[in-house]
Amino acid sequence: MPDGMILIADDDSAIRTVLNQALGRAGYDVRTTGTAAGLWRWVAAGDGNLVITDVILPDENGFDLIPRIKRLRPDLPVVVMSAQNTILTAITAAARGAFDYLPKPFDLKELTAVVQRALASPQGKRDAPSDDSGGEDRLPLIGRSPAMQEIYRVIARLTQTDLTVMIMGESGTGKELVARALHDYGKRRHGTFVAVNMAAIPKELVESELFGHERGAFTGATNRGVGRFEQAEGGTLFLDEIGDMPLEAQTRLLRVLQQGEYTTVGGRTPIKTDVRIIAATNRDLRQLIQQGMFREDLYYRLNVVPLRLPPLRERVEDIPDLVRHFLRKAEEEGLPAKRLDGDALDLLRHHRWPGNVRELENLIRRLAVLHSGDAIPATAIAAELTEPTRTSSFEDGDEPVTLGGAVERHLTKYFAEHGERLPPPGLYDRILQEIERPLLSICLGATRGNQIRAAHLLGLNRNTLRKKIRDLGLEVIRGLKSD
Repeated sequence: MPDGMILIADDDSAIRTVLNQALGRAGYDVRTTGTAAGLWRWVAAGDGNLVITDVILPDENGFDLIPRIKRLRPDLPVVVMSAQNTILTAITAAARGAFDYLPKPFDLKELTAVVQRALASPQGKRDAPSDDSGGEDRLPLIGRSPAMQEIYRVIARLTQTDLTVMIMGESGTGKELVARALHDYGKRRHGTFVAVNMAAIPKELVESELFGHERGAFTGATNRGVGRFEQAEGGTLFLDEIGDMPLEAQTRLLRVLQQGEYTTVGGRTPIKTDVRIIAATNRDLRQLIQQGMFREDLYYRLNVVPLRLPPLRERVEDIPDLVRHFLRKAEEEGLPAKRLDGDALDLLRHHRWPGNVRELENLIRRLAVLHSGDAIPATAIAAELTEPTRTSSFEDGDEPVTLGGAVERHLTKYFAEHGERLPPPGLYDRILQEIERPLLSICLGATRGNQIRAAHLLGLNRNTLRKKIRDLGLEVIRGLKSD
């Protein structure tokens, strides 16, 4: 039977009853109260092995109670519950010294798992709580969906550390916003946050941009150049689109992560550095490793804590909050106040959002400027959302710019043909097979049927290529080049 007394404070008697029953069935000794005063009496008397408290209590805010508990009994773990499910709730809970944060409503199995971890945790080794809750008047991230709640909990834990973080997600999901939240609410918030987009820097200038250069290091270097590492000293360096970093710069970055020092371009003296690294990518780095375009040892150095941001289509319940946020921002910038009717929100929820939150923000800004009425109707939304389909058609005889663009057009049309219904299951394999057949055929034609050369061109094992040829029923003729 579990060993431990749990003290619960919540103003809602129904929640207290549910928690009492659930934890009682798990074998714990449970005491419940509806006030902070009742909880504090038990804590001051030395009772309990774990505290579970709501933020909103009738006589005191739960966040204000946590530092008092930690000062009196630093080894007593505190778990915070709250229906105010924002990132600031999670971050404030961590900053005040809470063991964990549970957004309401929560799964009772998850609650039991958190209780087990809290009772088994060596609390005396945890960092001292901080009373700094600055920035509570603004929200760096918007959304109360389960997917975002998990992101908030991870961010809250990471703000208490200096660990290197790898943020993965599609374009427009808010990777830089997460990086800024980790900096603004973390240990280095008084330092500088420096963001670098690796895809926007010419390859020959990447090393100089990151590490700086000495005078005369290369043609045009008439003065000493300060690199981004030096600018971010004592703060955070955010390396966006890390998958686009050239291999030479990857080697130098690896040395910084391993040894904590670097040299400028043209310099010889190692420079010690104290910078937290946060990287981000919308590409599959494992695939780049297989293609020889990204160092595997650097990947493991950067991927200490992986954090995947969900695309907007996986958190459509956040769209109303995001829309209100963007309309409020537009109003603060001097645009007329707007609102969306219910049908308009339904259309937004059913859109696939290939551009994610950035696409939604641009749409709302455009509507706030162009639509004349106070309420934006569904017809205006429908017209905007169908515009990309019309402009991306082949009516003018234009070829698609990229393979991804061609696939996106094909899939958009394919889904539209099914209306409100979804296509039959197995879409992933069908699409891959449609792409794989012409890819292999063209490569085999280009190598005149030489499977060894074709396998090398494709980056496949020869036996793997042979199996794919058999499975797809491709005809291979040696010595002939396809038209």
